[in-house]
Amino acid sequence: METIFQSIEILSKEKGIDSGIVLDAVKDALLIAAKKHFRTNEEYVADLDPKTGALKLYAVKKVVEQVEDPAKELTLSEAARFDVSATVGSEIRIPKPTEALGRISAQTAKQVIFQKVREAERETVYNEYSGRAGELVNCTVKRIEGQDLVLDLGKTEARLPKKEQSRLESFGIGDRVRCVIKVVDKASKGPGVVVSRADPELVKRLFEQEVPEIYDSTVTIKGCAREAGERTKIAVQSRDRDVDCVGACVGMKGMRVQSIIRELRGEKIDIIEFSEDPVQFATHALSPAKISRVTVIDPLEKHMEVIVDDSQLSLAIGKKGQNVRLAAKLLGWKVDIKSEEEKRQEVESAMEALVAAGSPLSTLLEYGLDPIIESMLEQTGVKTVEKLGEMTPEQLQEIPGIEAEMVERIQLAVIGYYGQFDEGDTGVDPASETPPDDQPESLEVEAALEPGYEPSGELVDTQSVNMETPAIAPVESEQEHGAGAESEPEHVEPSSSKQ
Repeated sequence: METIFQSIEILSKEKGIDSGIVLDAVKDALLIAAKKHFRTNEEYVADLDPKTGALKLYAVKKVVEQVEDPAKELTLSEAARFDVSATVGSEIRIPKPTEALGRISAQTAKQVIFQKVREAERETVYNEYSGRAGELVNCTVKRIEGQDLVLDLGKTEARLPKKEQSRLESFGIGDRVRCVIKVVDKASKGPGVVVSRADPELVKRLFEQEVPEIYDSTVTIKGCAREAGERTKIAVQSRDRDVDCVGACVGMKGMRVQSIIRELRGEKIDIIEFSEDPVQFATHALSPAKISRVTVIDPLEKHMEVIVDDSQLSLAIGKKGQNVRLAAKLLGWKVDIKSEEEKRQEVESAMEALVAAGSPLSTLLEYGLDPIIESMLEQTGVKTVEKLGEMTPEQLQEIPGIEAEMVERIQLAVIGYYGQFDEGDTGVDPASETPPDDQPESLEVEAALEPGYEPSGELVDTQSVNMETPAIAPVESEQEHGAGAESEPEHVEPSSSKQ
């Protein structure tokens, strides 16, 4: 028992934990072993002899005048055998032999010590690595447990789960691996540190190592989206207008980015220039596809629509939607990609639906339709002007409450509604019943150009008419300037001779 203290010191150094924690664990193990061996209700306490370095076991009893529980109490006369200065109410420590503890008790003590040491070791690991999440560490593959790898970090072990591995990679025992610390789990049974090779933070840390401009913060990484083993999109921005952020990351002849690609076993990397404008950033993020236009649908919900040429649609979407998925993750927006043809069809469908919906019946109120009649029509399901215009007078009279006089008023209102479109197609003022003064002359000019024309009055000199110059042009000009214009056609000169 004299070498226990030395063993505790050695164990503490190997595990990197405080010797006091190991000592407390040994004391607890000794107490548990004593209770199992002596099988009494006595209260025990273990203590370390500072002179010999040996552990001592004591039974603690209270001095009383009359004993009620012999396992925990003793009289003053009995206490005097162990301590002559004992008084009523004081506690007496009675030495117990530790050599009497059997093999089973020793094994139990061993298990308790190991458990306490593991708990202390996890606490030490958690305190050391909990604040280092995202840090790049160099590891060595120590052993393989199923699909997971257990890595040696030096002071402790780390676990690389299957889901945190890239599909392009495979490692053997003894291989050196660079990973980022993903999370530190205090309550786990195995290694408390979980590392990753699939996290986007790995790409960021590798760029920080390879690109001096990122390390000194001249170029900053604004975002990174990654699908491990497939493709990574990383957005960078320069704080110095003289420094090209993308060129700095690529390096001369691509040396910097190629070094990172080799570390990731050939994973594709897209380096994108960051922009505060979401439209411009989306245009960059969807590279290598060329974007026609970007429309922000809802800035609050971060929803945008991207239109690309028909030939660029598959490139913009990417293999199994990977390109647009990574771009949306990098942007933090919901992205809808459509081709020009799809957008055209969508607009046409919307227009057709709008036309099919028709004009509401309330439109006819300004054309003389009585509100009461409108209410009667809507109650029977007639809610649009188009549907009302298709109905015959007989069908209108079949509607309850609609009389012949009302039918006439309905027809007048419908005619007035459609009349606005007819008036808009002509260049003549509908309020004017008389045609323009020069309209007969202009009509005669049009007729003069037709074969077989015989004038009733003056004879038109056909040789003076330029057949290649449309004589109708001045007529259109007159209609554009109004019906009151009085100007003769410039290209036609009436002959002064009469037949």
